[in-house]
Amino acid sequence: MAEQVSKQKLWGGRFTGTTDPLMHQFNQSLSYDKRMFKADIKGSQAYARISAIRTGLEEVLNEWQTGAFVPHESDEDIHTANERRLMEKIGKVAGKLHTGRSRNDQVATDMRLWLMEETDKLLGFMESLIKVIAGRAEKEIAVLMPGYTHLQPNPFDGLTSSCHMPRFPSDYNRLKSLFPRIATLPLGSGPLAGNPFQRRSSIIIGSAWLSIAVDQLHARESALLDLNAFQLGLTSFSIPQGVADRDFVAEFLFWCTMTMVHVSRLAEDLIIYSSAEFGYVTLSDAYRTFILQYGIQHHATKEKPRFIGLLRGKSGRTFGQLSGFLMTYKGLPATYNKDLQEDKEPMFDAADTLSASIQILEGVMATLEIDAGRMQAALTPDMLATDLAEYLVRKNKLIMYQAQHERKDVKGGTSKRAVLEQIEIVLNQLKSS
Repeated sequence: MAEQVSKQKLWGGRFTGTTDPLMHQFNQSLSYDKRMFKADIKGSQAYARISAIRTGLEEVLNEWQTGAFVPHESDEDIHTANERRLMEKIGKVAGKLHTGRSRNDQVATDMRLWLMEETDKLLGFMESLIKVIAGRAEKEIAVLMPGYTHLQPNPFDGLTSSCHMPRFPSDYNRLKSLFPRIATLPLGSGPLAGNPFQRRSSIIIGSAWLSIAVDQLHARESALLDLNAFQLGLTSFSIPQGVADRDFVAEFLFWCTMTMVHVSRLAEDLIIYSSAEFGYVTLSDAYRTFILQYGIQHHATKEKPRFIGLLRGKSGRTFGQLSGFLMTYKGLPATYNKDLQEDKEPMFDAADTLSASIQILEGVMATLEIDAGRMQAALTPDMLATDLAEYLVRKNKLIMYQAQHERKDVKGGTSKRAVLEQIEIVLNQLKSS
C-alpha cells in the first residue's frame, strides 16, 4: 500500500522506495486545505481553455458541494485530490492542465482566491456590526454615564458613541484597503521565474482574474477597487516573488489581530459594566450563562457573562497565529520553500475566529439592555469640574478661579469635597459678577 501511495504522488515517479507512513501523514495537508476546493477548481477553470477540462472540473466541484467527493489515501492536498479526480473523469487530457503552471503558483493563486472571498464575507459582517453600534449610539445619544480614565469616573460619556464606535469603521477600511494586495495575480510565475507559455497571460488577466476580483465586492459601493492595481498582477509576479510572497497572509493576520484587540476591549467593558458593582447593562440570555453556586448555608443562581469572556480570550488566539506565522516566514530564503505549507492553518483559523467573533458581538450589541437610571445615578456634580474650568478659560476668568482655589486652601485637591467646593465658589462668584 505504501508503495502504491508513493507512485500515485505528483513526484512519485522519481523514487523506487516507499514513503515512511509517518512522513506521509506529516506531509499531508488535505485535512485542512480541502476548504479551498472551490478556489482550486475556479482557479483551474480560469486557467484552462480545453472544454473537457473545464466541464470535468465543474463536475468535481459539484461532488465537493454535494458531499459526494471521496478523498483517497494518496491525496496529499486539495490540489492532488482534485487532479486525481479530474483524471478519473476525463482521462489523460487532464494532465494538460499543468501546461505552463507550477504547483507553486497554483497554491499561491488558490490562497488568494480563497482569501478574497473570505475578505468579502468579513467586510459584510463588519458592516452589520457597525450599523448596530451606530444605531445604538444614535438612539441612546442622550443617555449619559460616567466616563472612566484609570477606572476612575470622569466627564460624561456614552456607552458606544465615543469610545468604541470609531474603532470598527477603521477596521473595516483597513481590511478594504488590503483587498487589492490580496487580489494580485501570481499565475505565470511557474515554479520560480516564469514559464515559456506567457501568451496565456493576457487571457487570464483579461477574462478571469479581474472578473473574479471585481465580483467579490460588486455590492460594496464603499469598497470600489482601483482596477489599475491588477495590472501589476502577472507583470510583477512573473518573478520569484510570485510563488514566495505571503505578505498578504501576514497583513491579513495583522488585521485579524488588531480587530480582535478592539473586540476584546469592548468585551472587557461589557463584562465590567454588567457586573453587580456597575449594573449599567444587562446581556441577553442568548449571550450569558447562569451558574448555580452552593455555599455552606445557602445557594444562589448567578449570572455570568462567560460567553463575552470567551470573545476576550479569543484575541490571544489570533495574536498567536500572527506571531507564529511571522516566525516561520522571516527565516525563509528567497523563492518557494516547503515551510510555506504552514501558512494556511493560521489564515484559516484566524478567519474563522474573526467570522464568529464579529457575528456574536453584533448579536450582543443588538440585544443588550442598558439601565439608564443607574447610569444617571452614577453621575455626580464634581464630574463637571473640567467643563467648568474650560468655561472659565473661554471667559478669561481662569486667574480668578485659581485665586479662589488658593484662598480656600484646597490646592491640588482631587477629592469630591474639594472639587465641589471649587465649583460652589466659582458659581457664587459668577452670580455676583
